[in-house]
Amino acid sequence: MNIKKIFFTIYQVSKKEKIEVYAVGGYVRDLLLDRKIKKDIDFVVVGSGLDFAKKFEQKYDDEGTLIEFPDFDTARFVFTKLLEDGNKEKLFEIEFAGARTEKYDSNSRKPKVVATDLKTDLERRDFTINAMARKVIASGLSKTIEDPFDGQKDLAKKILRTPLDPDVTFSEDPLRMLRATRFASQLGFEIEKKTYQALTKNKERLKIISAERIQEEFFKLLATPKPSVGLWILYETGLLQEFLPEVCDLWGVDEVYGHTHKNNLDHTFKVVDNLAERSDNTLLRYAALMHDIGKPGTKQFVAKRGWAFDMHEHLGRKIVRQIGKRLHMSKSDTEYVAKLVRWHQQPIALMDEGITDSPVRRLVVNLGEELEDLLTLCRSDITTGNPKKLQKRLKNYDILEERIAEVLEKDKLRAFNSPVRGEEIMELCNLKPGPTVGRIKKALEEAILDGKVENDYEKVKDYFFTIKDEYMQSVQEWEKL
Repeated sequence: MNIKKIFFTIYQVSKKEKIEVYAVGGYVRDLLLDRKIKKDIDFVVVGSGLDFAKKFEQKYDDEGTLIEFPDFDTARFVFTKLLEDGNKEKLFEIEFAGARTEKYDSNSRKPKVVATDLKTDLERRDFTINAMARKVIASGLSKTIEDPFDGQKDLAKKILRTPLDPDVTFSEDPLRMLRATRFASQLGFEIEKKTYQALTKNKERLKIISAERIQEEFFKLLATPKPSVGLWILYETGLLQEFLPEVCDLWGVDEVYGHTHKNNLDHTFKVVDNLAERSDNTLLRYAALMHDIGKPGTKQFVAKRGWAFDMHEHLGRKIVRQIGKRLHMSKSDTEYVAKLVRWHQQPIALMDEGITDSPVRRLVVNLGEELEDLLTLCRSDITTGNPKKLQKRLKNYDILEERIAEVLEKDKLRAFNSPVRGEEIMELCNLKPGPTVGRIKKALEEAILDGKVENDYEKVKDYFFTIKDEYMQSVQEWEKL
């Protein structure tokens, strides 16, 4: 995108309308930090943001789409590119907002919006480092920085501080408390003492924020280079308890007869960091946070074994679905995470038993397209501080991946189904659609997975004739009843 052209167009409209427009927030901050600029810019219009956006759209109406938010005197212009298949690809977006104040009532999830001047608009922002503005001029942005709350000094000190009293700032929009944890992780900044204390003091205010907004901000935290920085702040301030108490339940170490187990919360946060080093997939990082979520509910001390968490992956899958509903996650995202949690123990068990073809086949078929993500999660699940143990365990996964590749090549399991289909089973057995057809097909697939027969049409058909009579006999016995 030609940013200079966009700035010049904004300047032209502002001059014609005799309205001042300022770039604000993260764009100004990141310019000062010399960080890579993200794909959006926020502008404050000292006047009507919505009216200004409509006039800007007239200059770019063939290059994007204007999305209006009249209740907030705000509009977002999304620049797009037309693809060969007729779909549009998002390139860049800018947002115009009228200078305003936003305040939440004690129990309301919708803020009251009132027009104001630039300084008052800046003071309502979350942190001083985001409460700076630069005026749009003909050449781009003015070198003069509007900085009424010393954001530049806080940038230099690498601290997060609110423009107003933090109790006021967090009470007005409690989601800012989650933003504090996200910026701590994203920028590597510390939260100023009074601001940090206000996180605990105002944590219950988070209840007025919608699940969708909490989910969106929390996933932004998980997308940072080292998520554990923010996760620990969430836990220590009590904020995490407000929307993910199940994760908080992972904390602690029990002891019986001198036997202890690891602190599962500490382990989990390390796994999230490990995965963040391996993948930018935020949903996979969330799966890392959830992978042991079933351990508190399955923890028991077993004589001669010590601490055990049997079947925690099954309970974990159930809990993931409950949390998904509470956070208003999509069903597909929830099921993706639930699937990885359910199967995250399988590769470990498989290696303990020896990497033979049959369990490898089952792993491939059960995981399908998520197999690669599961193995990334499992590698990240190794948090030992012993370098030799770490290398040995990672080597085991290298061996497992080699075996998976061999079995895939040999058995053609990528899109697995019995080569003898249901329609053919009905014809050969003179059966109508029903459960018996499904049972026969399932038996054929199990035989392939167990290595009794190769995944080859003729061989599976020959095997079918060896089991056909057994199933047909059960049908005949049922018909006599």
